[in-house]
Amino acid sequence: MVGNTDLAKVDAHVSQPEEYDDIPELTAEMMARADFHIGDKLIRRGRGRPRVASPKKQVTLRLDADVIERFRASGPGWQVRVNDILRGALETTTSPAGAKDRQR
Repeated sequence: MVGNTDLAKVDAHVSQPEEYDDIPELTAEMMARADFHIGDKLIRRGRGRPRVASPKKQVTLRLDADVIERFRASGPGWQVRVNDILRGALETTTSPAGAKDRQR
């Protein structure tokens, strides 16, 4: 016995037809998201993450090294925190055209 599980009993269990009622029916959407394998070989990868109403957009942005280091040091999710801070700045600014250009 491993922990509180009797693996030999689980291995010896033979599934009965009525037990299949607990399994949800597979839908076309589920099958479209699934990875398709033949043996150990991946034939087709599923579609990945579900689409969101407002997807993020990848950009290249040059920031000061110390700014990036500080955010990265705060741990996983630092990019989300940068996004939240930028969004907050947008909400407090009346218009982007009104802001003065700042160059270093």
